[in-house]
Amino acid sequence: METSVGVGLGEIAVSQNCEEILVAFGLGSCVGIGAYDPVKGIAGLLHAVLPEPLNGSDLSSTKYVGNGINKLFEEMISKGAVKERLIIRIAGGANMLTSPGLSKTFDIGTRNIAMTLKVLETQRMKIVSQNVGGSTGRTFRIYVADGKMTIRMIGEKETVF
Repeated sequence: METSVGVGLGEIAVSQNCEEILVAFGLGSCVGIGAYDPVKGIAGLLHAVLPEPLNGSDLSSTKYVGNGINKLFEEMISKGAVKERLIIRIAGGANMLTSPGLSKTFDIGTRNIAMTLKVLETQRMKIVSQNVGGSTGRTFRIYVADGKMTIRMIGEKETVF
């Protein structure tokens, strides 16, 4: 029987339990970074909230894209994953606040996507697929049994991406 493991704001989940599904519910401007090692059967999911710390705030928190990705990879590698084998998919980064009067500062989604792409490129990690942007929230699932990653947009059916 499959068990859903919720990955909350700023959290990471890593699993080798083929009965588990890692889930980041309601990704709006947040970005979900999913990784899977197909040889070891290790899945990991990060639910990043912000692109980077502001005003010297907690630099070690996984709520920030860069540190969160680093911690996700560290935790997966500590369980036996090999970084070069990881299948990476990203989702989220919607612009949830759309109004002509708002500055780009509030477009956290776009900034989260840009930071995710930058960090993964710096680490020489290839993104297999992505479902990002727009103005609609998503739920991101990783099925640990086979590494399948799915997206469900609000009002739509769950699809593999």
